[in-house]
Amino acid sequence: MQLIIAEKNIAGQRIAELLAEGKISSSREAGAQLYTFSKNKEAFELIPLRGHIVELDFPPEYKNWYGTDLKSLAKAEIRYEPSEKQIANLLEKKGREAEKVIIATDADREGESIGAEALRFLKEANPKIKEERAFFSAITPKEISHAFENLQKFDYNLADSADSRREIDLIWGAVLTRFISLMSGRTGKEFLSVGRVQTPTLALVVDREKERRAFKPIPYWELKAILEKDLQKFEALHKQARFLNEEEAKKAFENASKAEFGTVQKIEKSKRRLSKPIPFNTTEFLRAASSIGVSPGEAMNLAEQLYMQGFISYPRTDNTAYPASIDLKEILNALLNTEFSKLAEKILSKGKLEPSRGKETKDHPPIHPELPAAKSRLSERQWKVYELIVRRFLATLSEDCETENLNAEIELNKEPFIAKGQLIAKLGWKEFYPYSTISEIRLPELKEGDKCKKIKLGNEGKETQPPARYSQAALIKLMEQLGLGTKSTRAEIIQKLYARNYIFGSKAIEPSNISFAVIEALEKNCEKVTKPEMTSELEKEMDLIAAGEKKKKEVVEDSRKYLLEILEALLQKKNEIAAELYKGFRQDSLLGKCPKCDGNLRMLSGRTGKRFVGCSSYPKCTNSYPLPQKGRIKWLDKNCTECSASMIEVFGNRGKYQMCLNMECKTKESWKKKPAPAPKAKTIEKTQMKEKEKASAKPAAKKPARKKTARKKEKKKERSGL
Repeated sequence: MQLIIAEKNIAGQRIAELLAEGKISSSREAGAQLYTFSKNKEAFELIPLRGHIVELDFPPEYKNWYGTDLKSLAKAEIRYEPSEKQIANLLEKKGREAEKVIIATDADREGESIGAEALRFLKEANPKIKEERAFFSAITPKEISHAFENLQKFDYNLADSADSRREIDLIWGAVLTRFISLMSGRTGKEFLSVGRVQTPTLALVVDREKERRAFKPIPYWELKAILEKDLQKFEALHKQARFLNEEEAKKAFENASKAEFGTVQKIEKSKRRLSKPIPFNTTEFLRAASSIGVSPGEAMNLAEQLYMQGFISYPRTDNTAYPASIDLKEILNALLNTEFSKLAEKILSKGKLEPSRGKETKDHPPIHPELPAAKSRLSERQWKVYELIVRRFLATLSEDCETENLNAEIELNKEPFIAKGQLIAKLGWKEFYPYSTISEIRLPELKEGDKCKKIKLGNEGKETQPPARYSQAALIKLMEQLGLGTKSTRAEIIQKLYARNYIFGSKAIEPSNISFAVIEALEKNCEKVTKPEMTSELEKEMDLIAAGEKKKKEVVEDSRKYLLEILEALLQKKNEIAAELYKGFRQDSLLGKCPKCDGNLRMLSGRTGKRFVGCSSYPKCTNSYPLPQKGRIKWLDKNCTECSASMIEVFGNRGKYQMCLNMECKTKESWKKKPAPAPKAKTIEKTQMKEKEKASAKPAAKKPARKKTARKKEKKKERSGL
């Protein structure tokens, strides 16, 4: 019997169906899924995993956050423990029965690591079992058949490179997360995560916000004229696009105002070629998905689902050039019986295909469609992503877009204005890829010496704008440029920043006051932790492991030494860091002035964990308000137009909304549910006393060790600090 290992159940079932000669048998053994089939009169069994079946953890003596020396934690042994015991048991059982195992997990670092986990259990049961690797970039009949006819050697170096990242991320995440959380007094559910990739990424967002706050707008003036010729109106801007001097702008405006007609002085015609887009790699795919309203995290999940069903190629790749092994015409022919038939026909009618090319790498091909999908077979969101991938593929095989451009210089009493026109000469790839639009600007027939009637003249004062906040797509692109994370982890890192309440806002990412506190505390006292250079160097070392030029143990030990240097610097400044963090948390909880006294309204948590607004002057002032229990809350520094209460903005899973704190306000009349009552005065008193105790408590005060039931939660925290 030959055994096959797949990464997930849906992929395993499909691989079995594609390989089987006849029906496959599905059963459960030892509580785990098993597929049985025959091929070439030989028996095969396939075990689908659930991604990683082994988790990394420290020995039990390091579980207690309060009683563990952080330097010891940085040096602690890392254990590989089974997280899916039923699958592990089945692997050991089938390992004793099988002659050979074929690893058919995803063909990348993480897939190799997952395959290595399965091999450990198999070889413990049967050291003599033969092993081979099936590499494929799509779960389609052709790809799977080719992969199993051309089996390769398993790459332990690639698996080690992935495992080194997991070990380093656990060590760094555990040590730095515990340090910051203990310094701030934020443990339990409200712990603060810090990590090798997460923290430099957060620093990018905070630094951009600092740029925006420090930005001083520069005033400028624009002169715009509305002209008319042959009953056609058009727009012209002054040749000096921006006047930085108001007096100069006024003078030019007064001069141009004296003219009833403008005279065409010069006509310039040109042609512009807009190159067709290159094929999708992971980063470009996530950016494009974000532009159509699909967040990077959701886009990766949807792409993974489409890949598992065989509709698209593997979605994690750096490649932007189709290899010669891909039959582009075959894919186009498959699209002839779909909603994209007319577009596919148009490209096939050209004859020779000339796809655009970006940067060629040795990993998977660019993301492209494989099997044709019917809209009725996919969810609305799956179809949205599938259509994006199909249209991008078609666009890469089409032609460049061409435009004819005209610039007309028109004088109004010797003041030069420029009118710009644009006509589409060839729509090209824009026909196939409507997500990138182009518009025509039509001008009347103009030639030198023509007169144009002045209809309107404007002098508009404007200001330069601060640098824009990053979108998720822009942040992923920047992370790629700086070597932060990998194509597989960048979207996940950003989602963790949202989950930790470090950032909010979907289209424009904004850092919370807590983010400022954490980053400023680290930048002032140990800047290395916040810089991308640190983590990009480690990524290079992991590449050397994959290439067989370095050993995993050596890289992990080097990383431990570097972490100990950083930890020493942090411990020397622990009091300054604690003070900086506390200041930031106080700021984050402020929600404006109390309308009943001179105190500040602050967001607090009651005994049950429910949050509410209380006055900082308690017990003299018992004013309080209930709050929504879910979502990130931001004070808007403005008052309700109906009742004058402080306004807040709530960022939830379904978007954001604004509300005032006064639950008796007219604006709440349409609310169906009554808000939960604000906590009683005793609750406010206990909450504020707790906060005072936290502020005065020593950072490293010992607490009793946690029970075993809390260990799973602790593991989750350690792994959060990527």
